[in-house]
Amino acid sequence: MENIMDSFSLKGRVALVTGGCYGIGYAIGKALGQAGATVCYNARREEHIRQAAEDYERDGIEARGFLCDVTKEEDVARLVADIAETYGVIDILVNNAGIIKRIPMCEMSAEDFREVVDIDLTAPFIVAKAVIPGMIEKGHGKIINVCSMMSELGRETVSAYAAAKGGLKMLTRNIASEYGQYNIQCNGIGPGYIATPQTAPLREKQPDGSRHPFDRFIIGKTPAARWGTPEDLMGPAVFLASDASDFVNGHVLYVDGGILAYIGKQP
Repeated sequence: MENIMDSFSLKGRVALVTGGCYGIGYAIGKALGQAGATVCYNARREEHIRQAAEDYERDGIEARGFLCDVTKEEDVARLVADIAETYGVIDILVNNAGIIKRIPMCEMSAEDFREVVDIDLTAPFIVAKAVIPGMIEKGHGKIINVCSMMSELGRETVSAYAAAKGGLKMLTRNIASEYGQYNIQCNGIGPGYIATPQTAPLREKQPDGSRHPFDRFIIGKTPAARWGTPEDLMGPAVFLASDASDFVNGHVLYVDGGILAYIGKQP
């Protein structure tokens, strides 16, 4: 048997991380690059691609950005073809691009609801559909969908996000069911509450210097007693992208500090 650590190597693999410019997506891209993969990422704005290129170069990661709107099939088809022509067939797809709109359900427009679902659920379907044929031809592939604790739980103001992420969990299971026979593994990562620019408003200090009420709530609900960091997702991402997870399929790995296992402290 080969050294077990060799099974975690991504040397020679080509990875696409959607929305891999900052936050969770950047941390995952960096992790895959450190494990040996050539990293490709997309954004809808040129300035985000340029900034991420500088960040990846600073961290010693070979990465290239592409302008692409992952909700548009024609854009995605062109992206996948460009990557294949430049680097080879995509071995690893991380569906990370996503948005959240914190609006009470009865105040949310159908347009806003559809936008969240389009980016958080329809786009992963579009990108996965575009890369799977190449993976079948190559004889292997890894798809990682960035799910959420909202794939399992509900909460005020996140109806569209929870609906999309719950759907993404089931899309993950269905891809595993339909394409596992081709040596394609599709799994999810379910981050807990991660300290990123997206969640910064929930951690802002109050005028009196106290913690934001939601910040206090999360700390109290998390056995680890802290917010997660993007770096907490790096190891799980490498595992799910590597040969070490070849018999793991249709699973969502929650990286949440224990929240989903915890009923909370007695008042």
